[in-house]
Amino acid sequence: MSALALCALTTMVTAQSKHSFTLAKKDFLLDGKPYQIISGEMHPARIPKEYWKHRIQMAKAMGCNTIAAYVFWNYHEQEEGKFDFSSENRDIAAFVKLVQEEGMWVLLRPGPYVCAEWEFGGLPPYLLRIPDIKVRCMDPRYMAATERYVKALAEQVKGLQVTNGGPILMVQVENEYGSFGNDKQYLYKLKELWEQNGINVPFYTADGPAAPLLEAGSVPGAAIGLDSGSSEGDFAAANKQNPDVPSFSSESYPGWLTHWGEKWARPDKAGIVKEVKFLMDTKRSFNLYVIHGGTNFGFTAGANSGGKGYEPDLTSYDYDAPINEQGAATEKYMALREAIGSYSKKKLPAIPAPIPTITIPDITLKPYTSVWENLPAALKSVQPKTFEAYGQDYGFMVYKTTLVGHKSGKLDIVELHDYATVFLNGQYVGKIDRRLGEHSIDLPKSDVKDPVLEILVEGMGRINFAQALIDRKGITDRVTLNGMTLMNWEVSGLPMKSEFVQQLQPAKSGEVKPGEFFKGTFILANTGDTYLDMTNFKKGMVWVNGHNLGRYWEIGPQKRLYCPAPWLKKGENEIVVLDQHQLEAATVKGEKTLE
Repeated sequence: MSALALCALTTMVTAQSKHSFTLAKKDFLLDGKPYQIISGEMHPARIPKEYWKHRIQMAKAMGCNTIAAYVFWNYHEQEEGKFDFSSENRDIAAFVKLVQEEGMWVLLRPGPYVCAEWEFGGLPPYLLRIPDIKVRCMDPRYMAATERYVKALAEQVKGLQVTNGGPILMVQVENEYGSFGNDKQYLYKLKELWEQNGINVPFYTADGPAAPLLEAGSVPGAAIGLDSGSSEGDFAAANKQNPDVPSFSSESYPGWLTHWGEKWARPDKAGIVKEVKFLMDTKRSFNLYVIHGGTNFGFTAGANSGGKGYEPDLTSYDYDAPINEQGAATEKYMALREAIGSYSKKKLPAIPAPIPTITIPDITLKPYTSVWENLPAALKSVQPKTFEAYGQDYGFMVYKTTLVGHKSGKLDIVELHDYATVFLNGQYVGKIDRRLGEHSIDLPKSDVKDPVLEILVEGMGRINFAQALIDRKGITDRVTLNGMTLMNWEVSGLPMKSEFVQQLQPAKSGEVKPGEFFKGTFILANTGDTYLDMTNFKKGMVWVNGHNLGRYWEIGPQKRLYCPAPWLKKGENEIVVLDQHQLEAATVKGEKTLE
């Protein structure tokens, strides 16, 4: 075939594969005909890339024709100005193409702010190095970073819009903005930035179905998403806000989130089945948030600002979703598949085979080394500063000072974020937990002339919703002893990146002090998904073959951490655990389920 003929054929195929997606007054129109979006949401960043196709096929087999996906800005720009859309599970374009290969469509939810129980709602923590930064508004420093992100992401996805033969039908402008602020110029500017960078599909917003939220969060010409739209009254509110665009339930909730120290959130399946039947009966479009949650690996779990001011989210984002954390169909899945399938003339696809699971017998983890034997060179600070002030985004930090004047009594950490273990002359004194509203501890008297105080601070997830988004980590103000401000600190940062953990050297001293790393190995004849049971440990993080599985905490409810098969290997595997309290060797084992 000549090059000219091949070119003509390619042009013809491309033209045939292009579709149109537009907004009528009441309906979404695909190729000019009313189209009901039946969407299931999942987040590529929370799912190993090897399982993307499986999870998409699971959603399709439940009756979905669309996948909604959040993009987490801070997952793709971890260092300012350096974007990563290729490593691990960051290839957004590849995910979108997999959806298209399954004959499905995409609702893209790029933020810049997304909430999602994700660290800082997806915003990059480097922004917090600017002392007076304001986010989600027209603060020029925030907007300069946002503009850079929009440009980078648009480059990845603009060729995948329905207008270019791709599956992306709509793009969301911000997220639940009416629950946060009322800077309409900010919303208009965001929409304009996407358009300037080649996004030409319809836009939508998503807000709670209350008049003030819809007024503050909507954008002229954009479809109105309701979080959630579960009654005629909800849709009437959207119609009142803008009668010229269609509305849909942008987040219908089959499950719910869980914080550390709570019982698992387990909403009954009857509620979501009833809501889906209402939406199907009235031919309303909807998105199930989430059809599959996945996992907050590493430091990615967020937090809320309720309770006593801080409620950190679990590592598992199982969410009691229809497709569980490990990718299996639940009772809720089967009930929704039956409900949605009853409206279809076509038989739904077969449910994909489940991913194989394995158990692993007890693995003994022995003390290997400690935080204290692996401290980097300290920085001197007159008063302690936040992680961000030292250029650190995640992990831990050690603050150390010699006591002058008061040497015992009430130690107060003003605005601790988030969890501290306190040591006097190398001896453990106790912990301070922001989650419980704690901020002080009693320092005992000692015989040491110049007592040394050390505070190991863990930064847990940054708040991802409502007004407390500016959530810097570490000691965010000062430390006092009996009201006296303590000065002259030495500060050592421990971002706990995988490379650092993998090159740890065994302990030289025999001193055992909370802040221990434990290490163990295990042999596998075959790999499979497993859950590491951390019941015998107290609070910390786990790395398997260099992959950070996330946090565990004895307060529960989560006691097991998901370890996907692609992170395991036949032969010898290595586990490293950092525990903030445990001192003795203990065992972990691999189980097949979250509970």
